[in-house]
Amino acid sequence: MLWIKAFHIIFVVSWFAGLFYLPRLFVNHAMVKDEATSERLKLMEYKLYRFMTPLAVLAIAFGLWLWLGYGIAGGWLYAKLLLVALLAAYHWYCGRIVADFKLDRNHRSHVFYRWMNELPVLILAVVVILVVVKPF
Repeated sequence: MLWIKAFHIIFVVSWFAGLFYLPRLFVNHAMVKDEATSERLKLMEYKLYRFMTPLAVLAIAFGLWLWLGYGIAGGWLYAKLLLVALLAAYHWYCGRIVADFKLDRNHRSHVFYRWMNELPVLILAVVVILVVVKPF
């Protein structure tokens, strides 16, 4: 099971790298005025989202494997699972934003994306505390 845990951590860290970077691309894209830079950012956003989606699936799959393999239970785990579901929804929402930028339908400012960029940081902090401290 230690191999499963290691792979879970590797894919979670990799997924979060994408969750941290993609909204930063949105910030830059929302401020861009010229077409060439916009097209470059569209391609970067699409490729990053396409790359990070399998990482998300693998992180969740290895996490479920750990849960089922160890038979872990407790309030901390259910809180973590709720936050993972929230992250999956956030990931999906990022995909919708990528699609909107691709079609030049962005209606949000760079300030919105700056705030949006903070959500995964907060969730990560809470998840790490839940897993390490197990407060419930």
